[in-house]
Amino acid sequence: MSNPFDIGPEGHEPRDPMRSAESGRALPKRFYKAAAHERGADGAYLIQLDGRPVKTPAKAVLAVAEQRVAAAIVAEWAAQGTVIDPATMPVTRLANSAIDGVAQNADAVRAEILNYAGTDLLCYRAGTPERLVALQDDAWNPLIDWMHERFGARFLLAEGIVHVAQFPETIEAVDKALGAPDALELAALSTINTLTGSAILTLAVLHGRLTAAEAWAAAHVDEDYEISLWGEDDEATARREARWREFQAAALVLGRD
Repeated sequence: MSNPFDIGPEGHEPRDPMRSAESGRALPKRFYKAAAHERGADGAYLIQLDGRPVKTPAKAVLAVAEQRVAAAIVAEWAAQGTVIDPATMPVTRLANSAIDGVAQNADAVRAEILNYAGTDLLCYRAGTPERLVALQDDAWNPLIDWMHERFGARFLLAEGIVHVAQFPETIEAVDKALGAPDALELAALSTINTLTGSAILTLAVLHGRLTAAEAWAAAHVDEDYEISLWGEDDEATARREARWREFQAAALVLGRD
């Protein structure tokens, strides 16, 4: 069965479908009538189109462990119109990435999250203006405290962009807090981490300290402050909305939507 989802240059990251659209590539036509999921012999839920299994870009069977995730993927396929637009299918894309790439590169994906912990967004603060300083403190300080109280992770803060090295024990605590996610969960954690620039916010979503919307707002304190001063840019707003959909898909996979 053909698949509209591309594989990136490294063989495990989905190529951005928005770039495909911008390059003038035509979206594939819808070739099926009905989407559904069925539980396989191994307990996983297989995604089917007209009774046939869907394959990932690398030709693996598209299957997930949780029924609610399978239902979300089915809903994405069912919602397609005359063409299939991967940009509107973030849960499917995330599952493809997990199966085709993250499952074979779990250690590297986890290490990247830990790298972010070493340069976490929440640790780099503005010195001025006072309003922005207060906004960052209000949104981020409780999370810094929570990481210390819950996981024993003590983060050092810095003003500006000068790098401050975190304690090795802090990174180890973050690693422990990540637990033992499966490939799809790890792909979701990686997505949240990359979109926010914060391992702290990633863990806050994972452990239910913040809702998806709360974490998203915390990640955009600086940006929202700038918007309050200068207004919104239509293109930037569209990009942010697309990232939010990806974030929501990752939160859904973690059961935190």
